[in-house]
Amino acid sequence: MINRRMARSYAAVSGCGQAPHEPGFAHISILRSMRRYLPFVIVAAVAFLTLDGGIMLYRAKRLPILTLPKNHMASGMDDAESIHVRGQADAPVTLEEFGDFQCRACGTLAGAINQLEHDYHLRLRVIFRHFPLAGHKHAREAAIASEAAALQDRFWEMHDLLYREQSVWSKAADVRLLFNAYAGMLGLNIDRFKKDMESDKAKSRITFDEREAAKLGVTSTPTVFLNNQAVAPNALNTPGLHAAIDAAINVKPRP
Repeated sequence: MINRRMARSYAAVSGCGQAPHEPGFAHISILRSMRRYLPFVIVAAVAFLTLDGGIMLYRAKRLPILTLPKNHMASGMDDAESIHVRGQADAPVTLEEFGDFQCRACGTLAGAINQLEHDYHLRLRVIFRHFPLAGHKHAREAAIASEAAALQDRFWEMHDLLYREQSVWSKAADVRLLFNAYAGMLGLNIDRFKKDMESDKAKSRITFDEREAAKLGVTSTPTVFLNNQAVAPNALNTPGLHAAIDAAINVKPRP
């Protein structure tokens, strides 16, 4: 692993027709109409139940979130400089990631980090910083969506959802429509979410992280620091990070 200071070197249904006036014909016509549209009614009902079930399953499977106190920020920092932390303040190991929500490698790493959080629990603290790459069409907007969710205390929920649904929204023509839908799934106030998507407050958080990345010489994603030491790209996987975390936990303090 490389010291942070040395990181610079890394670079719709039709309307019904009129029924006959005779009562008998009317009865037969109604029955035929009912038989005609019954399959559509069944399909619609199944689709609704599937969607509702999917949302319930997502909520049931969401990982439990360990967080520092609300609006945690390092001493002397304002809102623009507040950081997103998941884990305990006294955890012996801190993993800090500079990520891009549209980056495939970051999406893969997100799954590995979630597993590490389960494995190490109170011994691991995770920090996420934004570094949306210019070559990714929706990356910056996704970052803003996560910050708009953060303003309603749902950053990590949106973070996890964006990575889990990366293959869907990354190819969407109208990405805002999907982000609004995700906000609804997370129980956010949609009107406020839309307003915050346009706010300078949400955008400034991303700008701050980008400045921090520049200071450290970060040029690609994912870039990870473990206890302020840069982790080599070939170690950004579950086995590699396990080894690095174990080593950091077992380091004996200097006398």
